[in-house]
Amino acid sequence: MYDEKSKKKTMKYLATSREILHLNLPLGTKDRWKDYAAERGISVTELLKNLIEEDMRKHNFKG
Repeated sequence: MYDEKSKKKTMKYLATSREILHLNLPLGTKDRWKDYAAERGISVTELLKNLIEEDMRKHNFKG
């Protein structure tokens, strides 16, 4: 069951272990990306992460 204690733990985890990236996109883009990701069986987050990491490897980015 999800309660205030669980919520507090989740919020702490997000604050200490994750980053949020906001994108400003033309209308309809998010839905197109969601549909494409769903066809591949992954989330939009996973799709974007994979594409960016692949591009970084392709260009030998070591950062």
